[in-house]
Amino acid sequence: MKRRSQRILSRPEWSITRAYYKSMGYSDADLEKPIIGIANAWSTTVPGHYNLRQVAEAVKEGIREAGGTPVEFGVIGACDGIAEGHEGMRYILPTRDIIANSIELMVQAHQYDGIVLLGSCDKIVPGMLMAAARLDLPAIFVNGGPMLGGPFIHGRKADTTSIIEGVGKLKKGEISEDELIKMEDLCAPTCGSCSFLGTANTMCCIAEAMGMSLTGSAMIPAVYNDRLKAAQESGKTVVNLVNKSITTRQIITKESIENAVRLNSAIGGSTNAALHIPAIAYEAKIDFNMDIFDNFSRTTPLIAKMNPAASSNVIDFYEAGGVPVVLQEIRSLINTNALTVTGKTIGDNIENYKSPNNEVVKTLAEPFSTAGGLAVLYGSLAPNSAVTKPAAINPKMLSFKGPARVFDSEDEANTAILNNEVKPGEVVVIRYEGPKGGPGMPEMFKAMKLLYGLGLADKVALVTDGRFSGTNNGCFVGHISPEAQEGGPIALVKDGDLIDLNIPERKLDLLVSPEELEQRKKEWQPPKPRVTEGYLYVYSKLAESADKGAIIKNRPE
Repeated sequence: MKRRSQRILSRPEWSITRAYYKSMGYSDADLEKPIIGIANAWSTTVPGHYNLRQVAEAVKEGIREAGGTPVEFGVIGACDGIAEGHEGMRYILPTRDIIANSIELMVQAHQYDGIVLLGSCDKIVPGMLMAAARLDLPAIFVNGGPMLGGPFIHGRKADTTSIIEGVGKLKKGEISEDELIKMEDLCAPTCGSCSFLGTANTMCCIAEAMGMSLTGSAMIPAVYNDRLKAAQESGKTVVNLVNKSITTRQIITKESIENAVRLNSAIGGSTNAALHIPAIAYEAKIDFNMDIFDNFSRTTPLIAKMNPAASSNVIDFYEAGGVPVVLQEIRSLINTNALTVTGKTIGDNIENYKSPNNEVVKTLAEPFSTAGGLAVLYGSLAPNSAVTKPAAINPKMLSFKGPARVFDSEDEANTAILNNEVKPGEVVVIRYEGPKGGPGMPEMFKAMKLLYGLGLADKVALVTDGRFSGTNNGCFVGHISPEAQEGGPIALVKDGDLIDLNIPERKLDLLVSPEELEQRKKEWQPPKPRVTEGYLYVYSKLAESADKGAIIKNRPE
């Protein structure tokens, strides 16, 4: 079968296309080979992407060595860390669809034969995987790797979350401003995705478990030479995929999606996976139900533990064997016949890995806990679902009942927390922060970190129709659906209402009579939209609810 690129490069009718390529130095020999697009989210804004220029050069070497011609283009990528805690966070989740759309447009406009996706961070990774699933071409995902951890501070290697926790400690008088500045200087010693198991590293691990990255590549640190070796090998691999006509939807299947959820459960990955995996499944035309997260969490022991659930970081995880040893340990629970970018099955790829059974990775027989990952809750406060992360919650807080302290925005809540207005025993409710209401479903990262720094993480619960950073710990529940902007029950909560959170029983209830809620519903009016122009306005009109992955539908039902 004629390659896609040859349809627009054959002489004489397509000599004009050849001329455009030749103007940039491509030769006739180059244009006879598979044309491989490289979607590169490199920038000097995002630490996790800072090294992607170098990674891209290694990928190109591999493509050329395998007989292909690399063609690189840029993709946007915003940094969650820099956007945290202010207006910029509302723009982060919407970038996911812009990334997927822009890659689709570039690949289809130029009829590449295959695609290499270069990214490392939060919404960029799922956006790229969504594009690959939508395009259904030979594709491989390559990440830039995590940064190294900083010096030991408060019992663990420092990372960028140490700063916001430090602000809370400064507020309490436990550290000085000079100590905070020293922490600022040392907590992020290299480029790379942040060294904890936040959304960035969770999604890179998920890409590997899904079969879209080379085995063992997800957690190679950004500054290790193996990172460039893996990039070069990935370049060779994508050409092999083109030659064998292995496309993304042969790799991203129901079985590989299930493997990704299993892996996320086994390592206690970010709650944001509950937004991104359904979105990837949608693009691959795979039916997905949120209950799969809860079902797999109940049946998948937590066998790897990292910050924010433990003092170890992802570099420790890498040195313990990373994703392959976890998949090998849960081999009996995964679909070992799922195809991967190597052309082999996931079972073949992990055959020679052994679990070290150390402080980072345990065994199925002796796990950190018998249940792992995420929990999906339902109840009168969350009729369509809510999501939490038991692995990051103090066991004594898994059941919690208290009076509501209601805020109509993240900013209001943060101000109240810093002013010591939130008291032990309360349930902080932050609403109108969902996909439509935020708009953009911002993370309540700062609120949870402030509570942690003030010593309230195990004394206060926080529930929201927004979401959380993968780095958060404490008692939190997000993704409440329907969201407040759509008139969900969270919009009807008043200060003092009792809220009953029972994670073991998967319940989240507002202890107000149905009759009272019905009356409140009649009196409720949606607030004026926060944004009335620009892309956020468009997003607020198009985005689906959190329980559907906050997707933007792009095909008929």
